[in-house]
Amino acid sequence: MLEDKIKKLIQQALRSVFSHEPKDINLATPDAQFGDFAFTCHSLAKDLKQSPQEIASKIAGALAGHGNITAQAVAGYVNITVLPALLGKEVLGAVLKEKNNYGHHKKTTDKAVLEYSSPNTNKPLHLGHIRNNVLGMALYNLLSSQGAKVIPVQIINDRGIHIIKSMLAYQKWGQGQTPKAAGEKGDHFVGKFYVLFEKEFEQEWQEYLNNNKVTGDLAKARQEFFGQSRIGQEAQVMLRVWEQGEKSVRALWKKMNQWVYAGFGATYKVLGSEFKKNYFESKTYLLGKAIVAEGFKKGVFYREADGSVWVDLTADGLDKKILQRADGTSVYITQDLGLAVQRHKEFKFTSLAYVVGHEQEYHFKVLFLILQKLGYAWAKKLRHLSYGLVFLPEGKMKSREGKVVDADDIMAEVVELAREQITKRQTGIKAKERERRAQAIGLGALKFFLLRVTPTQSIHFNPAEAIAFEGATGPYVQYAHARIASILKSAKAGSIGKTDLSKLSTLEEKAVLLKLLAYPKAVSDAAQNYSPNIVCDYLVGLAQAFNTFYHKHQVLKAEDKATRAARLLLIKATQIVLANGLALLGIEAPDKM
Repeated sequence: MLEDKIKKLIQQALRSVFSHEPKDINLATPDAQFGDFAFTCHSLAKDLKQSPQEIASKIAGALAGHGNITAQAVAGYVNITVLPALLGKEVLGAVLKEKNNYGHHKKTTDKAVLEYSSPNTNKPLHLGHIRNNVLGMALYNLLSSQGAKVIPVQIINDRGIHIIKSMLAYQKWGQGQTPKAAGEKGDHFVGKFYVLFEKEFEQEWQEYLNNNKVTGDLAKARQEFFGQSRIGQEAQVMLRVWEQGEKSVRALWKKMNQWVYAGFGATYKVLGSEFKKNYFESKTYLLGKAIVAEGFKKGVFYREADGSVWVDLTADGLDKKILQRADGTSVYITQDLGLAVQRHKEFKFTSLAYVVGHEQEYHFKVLFLILQKLGYAWAKKLRHLSYGLVFLPEGKMKSREGKVVDADDIMAEVVELAREQITKRQTGIKAKERERRAQAIGLGALKFFLLRVTPTQSIHFNPAEAIAFEGATGPYVQYAHARIASILKSAKAGSIGKTDLSKLSTLEEKAVLLKLLAYPKAVSDAAQNYSPNIVCDYLVGLAQAFNTFYHKHQVLKAEDKATRAARLLLIKATQIVLANGLALLGIEAPDKM
């Protein structure tokens, strides 16, 4: 890489002039008028006992003999400019040679397990699940691009009182109907009965409030009332019967879960989500029992007088945590302990990341610390990728009240908005082609909108803003790619060896070249920090650099054939990198908008 060559030249200069061997050479990107790269000498002043400007002047002098670069000492910086022919050869040569693999590295041999999605089987996926899935898919692509073997998994929460609620409501009001007969997706069909249950419970709660004086915490009182309500008591009975394995209840449970899985599968197919393995809570919830026994034996856990088992994490700044109830039943974290141990036995992973909302941050702190205290060395390689909430104009999504925005509905909405934009911009397009483009643009807009901010940041989702063709959006980046495809349809790019790349000498052309050069580092940083937003920022910047260049300079009608040939190579390389970056985000790069 060009940057490595420049770093090597600076190291040689420091060695020859000062007999100094720095540990690291860090290059910055200065404003365009100062050069292509900058090296600060301020940190060297103390060791070399000279002013930063004196050091910079001597390094610049030592670099003067290298014909492909120029160097100037300014305010303690060495500003380096690479001649266009070399810059073009190094950058375009790498992109056009590596093509789809440009930006990929085999830096690591990690085996990374990545858990994401992990829905409940009592309702459809919602907008928050889309954010979870697009984060998971982008991380899968990013980590894979750096050489890791990534194993995407999910744990499906298919048991518990929330599942029973849908089952009981269906038993009461479903009248034996099926999703097919109702003309609905299975997950939507089952979710409808979850909402019916909650409405029935809410009606009982309101009756209770009308007849009783309730003081203090209303939310807590409502929760406690669940066990007193008629429908709540029926649900608890059904849960106990399920736990006992009663055949008819288990058969209903399996049937309704299958309806939901079919619905999830259809949504995942549209999103592009794939998993190497599915875990089911109904099969894993007892896994932690052996871990509790092990921890108690090691003295990490302790038993209370009532027989419950706890861990005391107060010395580590956390709280005491119950791991097993007095009746011997497990709590949620116990399952996660057992599942983490099982996954390590199964995959021998070097890292395990959980893509889960920020509400669970404390849960994962406790989980990881307990595993470390139990002596699992790999526990230090566990990571919680926390992400923020998705807000709608009405506020946070609420599935209990039926106000949640289903994933299928929001995907259909952005595709429809894209369809409208396509129809406005181009008449006479065939329906099949319009639909293909609408899917690519609409889903790309949705994914980019959810990925463009840091994962921990909450999002106020605005479909119209997401689908805009201007601004920091997916369609803006896709449009740059499509514009290049349109140009290259009229004239193909030639070969590097036969092209005079010294013609790429304007500030706008160099800005594109330097942006292309920065792509591998952007991808590496995004993977290392589990931050797909870095790639989003990069792609918007590259699209902006291309558009600035294109608005100021002709390509097909360039001033001479040599310039035309050089610019065709420049935009071809830009097209490749735009497509590569979008692919990492799980977004299609269309040739037509």
